[in-house]
Amino acid sequence: MAASNVPLKEEIISIVNEKQQLSYNELSDMMFSRGISENDLKDSLKELEIAKLIASRSSGGVLTYYILQQDAMRRVLIIEDDKNISKLMALSIGKAFEIGQIYDGGEAIQAVKMAKPDLVILDLMLPHKDGLEICQDIKSNPNTSNIVVILVSAMDPTSNRFKGIKYGADYYIKKPFDPNDLRTLVTIFLKKKGKRFDPLIDLPDEERISKEVERSIKEGAMSAIGTIKIDGLAAYVRRFGEQAGIVILRLISQLLQDSIKAKGQGVSVGFLNGDEFVVAGVKDEVQAVVEEITNEFTAVLPFILQDAGYKLLELNIDSLFETKEVPKLTLVYEESDKNKIKERRNEIIKRRGGAFQGDVGAYTYDELQRLFDMKNLDIKITRDANGVRLHIGKSADDKEEN
Repeated sequence: MAASNVPLKEEIISIVNEKQQLSYNELSDMMFSRGISENDLKDSLKELEIAKLIASRSSGGVLTYYILQQDAMRRVLIIEDDKNISKLMALSIGKAFEIGQIYDGGEAIQAVKMAKPDLVILDLMLPHKDGLEICQDIKSNPNTSNIVVILVSAMDPTSNRFKGIKYGADYYIKKPFDPNDLRTLVTIFLKKKGKRFDPLIDLPDEERISKEVERSIKEGAMSAIGTIKIDGLAAYVRRFGEQAGIVILRLISQLLQDSIKAKGQGVSVGFLNGDEFVVAGVKDEVQAVVEEITNEFTAVLPFILQDAGYKLLELNIDSLFETKEVPKLTLVYEESDKNKIKERRNEIIKRRGGAFQGDVGAYTYDELQRLFDMKNLDIKITRDANGVRLHIGKSADDKEEN
């Protein structure tokens, strides 16, 4: 690239560094307003990624750029019994990390203690000790709990993904894996500047959700926007506790992100800090994503209850959910009426003390919840550098029952 483009790369670094992460659409809008062509922007971004100054990842269907730290080499331990796959993992990660490899689950915990890795890539099916047990051991020990654990497995993920998240795994990847996805995930987990990467916290924030909402409104009938609600989550949390509710949220987050990669390249998803996710994009792809994650969640639900101590035996699973003793968890998708969203948008603008001028800017989470007519908000999520916290109140339904 010509020397005249060096200032452009410096400007990109400055802009992304200011927020520490930025979507491509946001960056593109900024550059377009300054007369920068899309080709020049893409060339500069590519060079910055090659130089390992930034990294990009599709998070919730939104391509996001992250500033990378230029610090000491981090350690990665690969625990995989297939030596060919272990070699592929090491090659995928590249030379930016110090890599150790072991092939026996029975040696895993001792190897973790000796190597003191920053991240572990962990297969589930291992000789002498399985990956879920190893993950639980790592995450339950205060001396190793801060190690990032990525589970990688060819096994049916229906129950294993849920168990892995419950035991503290930071991410679950299905085999066969995409080497680029693995490298990007490891890089962002270990080198992202600022707060630690978290696949739930780092779903598109209110600013990026706002832009996707406005984009969807403008795109007309071929585009859909709506919400996926985890119905019954509040009752489930009251029964099984805050951490159990966070596990469900993380599970839905990863199901959505996997589904978007497979079926919904034209779909984006954000988290509304309650029991709902917002989805927007090409209507057919939104419907495909909703159908897939609904089926996936229905399949994993018996294992969630079984893990909570309910033996299903030969009983009909639906009849179990109808009892008051076992909270019913279901995913409910509701497509939003764009005209009603526009009406609520006008009300929000009036509350701000102005009139709609064509650019609403970023909504707050409270405004987004009003935009989608979210009511009876008895679950509130806070997300910050220290992680995710779930706060729960008392719903109107509970008051009536009592």
